[in-house]
Formats: sequence, C-alpha cells, structure tokens
Amino acid sequence: MSERTILVWFRNDLRIEDNEILLEATRKADKVLPVYCFDPHYFKTTPSGTLKTGNSRARFLIESVTDLRDNLRRMGSDLIVRTGSPVEMIPQLATEYHVNEVYHHREVAFEETGISEQVEAALWKIKLNLKHFIGHTMYHKEDLPFPIKDIPDSFATFRKKIERDSAVRTIVPAPAHINTPLITDAGEIPGLEQLGLTEPPADVRDQFNFIGGETAAQERLKQYFLNADAASGGKNIRNATSGSQLSPWLTFGCISPRQVYWEAVKHGYNGHQSIILELLWRDYFRFMFKKYGNQFFKADGFKDEAPAVSADQHALLEQWKSGNTSNDFVNACMHELNATGYINNYCRQTVATFLVKELKVDWTKGASYFEEQLIDYSPASNWGNWAFIAGVGSDPRENKYFTSIKPAVGADIDEFVNTWLPDKVLGER
Repeated sequence: MSERTILVWFRNDLRIEDNEILLEATRKADKVLPVYCFDPHYFKTTPSGTLKTGNSRARFLIESVTDLRDNLRRMGSDLIVRTGSPVEMIPQLATEYHVNEVYHHREVAFEETGISEQVEAALWKIKLNLKHFIGHTMYHKEDLPFPIKDIPDSFATFRKKIERDSAVRTIVPAPAHINTPLITDAGEIPGLEQLGLTEPPADVRDQFNFIGGETAAQERLKQYFLNADAASGGKNIRNATSGSQLSPWLTFGCISPRQVYWEAVKHGYNGHQSIILELLWRDYFRFMFKKYGNQFFKADGFKDEAPAVSADQHALLEQWKSGNTSNDFVNACMHELNATGYINNYCRQTVATFLVKELKVDWTKGASYFEEQLIDYSPASNWGNWAFIAGVGSDPRENKYFTSIKPAVGADIDEFVNTWLPDKVLGER
C-alpha cells in the first residue's frame, strides 16, 4: 500500500501547539507536508490608496513564518515557503509530492474565503479534497448554543447565552513527531524588499517590542500573567490601558485564543475576566462576519444610510492620519500608531470616534488606514469595531461600546501625549 501524504496549508495559524490540523494530519497520514504561501494579493494597494499590509505587519509576519519553520525543523520536519498565489502553488505542490488531501483552517472574511474557494476548485480539478477546520476562536462554532444564522446581533445577549450554555474546548497537544516527505526545495522566506516594502524606521519611544512567532508568543503569554498585577496598577497610560498586548500573535495564530483562555483560568478566572472579555469580543466579530459576510465593508453597514460626512474628506482624513488635528490625545495616538503599528484599545476607540463623530469622515477610510498600519489587523475585529463605532454595526443599540473621546485627566495621560507629540530622534529597535 502506498504512503498517504497530507499537505497542511498554513495561513493565520502559525503555531505547532494547539493546532488541530497539524495534529490530525500526523494521525491520518504517513507523511505531512507543511506549506506557507506569501500571497501577493495581500501586498497590493487598496482602491482607497492604502496598503493591504504595511511594513510593520509584514515584518511581524516574516518573523512568524521564520519561527514556524525553525520549530518544525526541530521536530524533524520543515516548512515549504513559496511566494505566489496559493491557487497556483498549492495544487502544484500537491501534484509534485503526491499529496492525498489538503488541510487548512477556514477564514470568515470574504476575500479570505474567496481564496479558499479558488484553491478548493483548483484541487478538485486534480481530484483532491480541501478539508476545512475551525480553529481561530475561543469557542468552537460547533459548540455554540445557536446556529450561525441565529447568533444574537446584540453582544450582551451573545455573551450571556454563550457563557451560560457553552464551554471552551481543551487545548490540542502538539504532535510528538512529524514525518515529512523528502523536500527538494524548501524555498526562501522573502524579505520586505521582495514584498515591495521597506524596513519600518525604529523609534526609541516604541516600548512594545513585538517580535513575530510562536516562541515569542509563548514568552509574552507567560510574562503577561506574571506581570498582570503590576500592569493593572495604573502607573502609566500604556500599562493601564493596553491590555494583554497579545493581539499581534493572536492575529497570525502564533498563539490560540484557547491557550490564552486556559492560562487565564489557571491563574484565576475571576482575576482575568478582562482578557477573557477581549477574546469574547474577538469571537463575536468573527461569528458576525460568518453570519453577514461583506455587509461590514459597506459604508451604510446594517442601516439604511451611511453616517453624514464632511465635504472636505481628503484634507480631514490626512490631518487625522498624520496626527495633526485639534485634539492632542488623538494626535499622540496617531503618532504612536504610525511609528509602531500598534495602539491600545482606548486609543483605537478614541481616534475612530473622533474621525467619525467629530471630523465626520467616512468611517471606511479610517478602517482602511488601520488595515495598513496595524500589526494586529484582522478583518473581523477591525471592520466590526469600526462599523460599531460608526453606529452601522450589527448590534442594534446606539454606540455604547465607546462614547467619550476625552480620557481621564492625569499625569500619565500628559506623559503619554508629551512623549508622542514632539518629534523624537529615531533610534535602534
């Protein structure tokens, strides 16, 4: 009997621990072929003139793929890397390595699901199956107390029902060993220049130090819980409001929501409800995207008409993007975003509210700019949040998620504004 080979197509699940498709592949096949594609589609310019993937996020992605390859090699395996459309690359590799089936994690946004459908169609032409798995949420879709079409539009109702009637699954162990076919050409991991980007300038004010990969994710998770009490002490604006700062690694699947959840339980559920609530909001937006599709990308969202906008859209948007508005806190947040690719949740809600409510700029333009700049950009969380702020989201309430653009007055806020408003000398990362 010939050997059975399964190709594991990595996308936003760049980890070995708690990765169901990797474990399942090792159980169902004699050989496993791990593959990652740098798809040129994600490095294009959008119709609004922004990049789909900015420099900071691209660098984080490259670091994450590099770490995944290193970790696979330590297990006696490897990672094939290709730069090109997976619609072409996956069938080619499947044919070359005599693959019997392809595994991948299902996405929810229409562009990502569209790519999956194209890959699936291409594989069908060579009589291969693309098997879909669900692994990007804290609560598994199959464990929800309602079908996707009946998910409550109200987050409060969603939360109440899911916490009462559902449970978070346990973590899937990493494979003990991965048998891989003899790989003749593993491929090079591209640099930023090969992706049409440049190295983002280092800034001495950047205290986040986000480094991509599962290894860094596990270390950040460990440190977060070790330092949780100190971080909540309110000594400065960053520590007081930035939360876990795990979102970049969650975005690329370097760590799973379930790993974060069970670590929170381990350290005392009641003391870490805020991080669990963050994960639940993340689940909510992903399930809403599954329910409503690309309705979140429309200016009028779920309403009959889009919010009123100012006549001078371009000039106001540019002032906001460059941090040159009448609001110093907004400006400081935007300077930090532009320099680091990250701002805490309070800043995100503040700058979005200011753009939509005060400047009256089309909210989709702000969402597109976040798509370019944020290291932790994910379609569901980003566009779901912006639609919510604009009052055109799926939740029927008026915008109660965040209503004030004026932060509490204090030395910490002043320190944050003073740090990010003046032009500072760039330094080493």
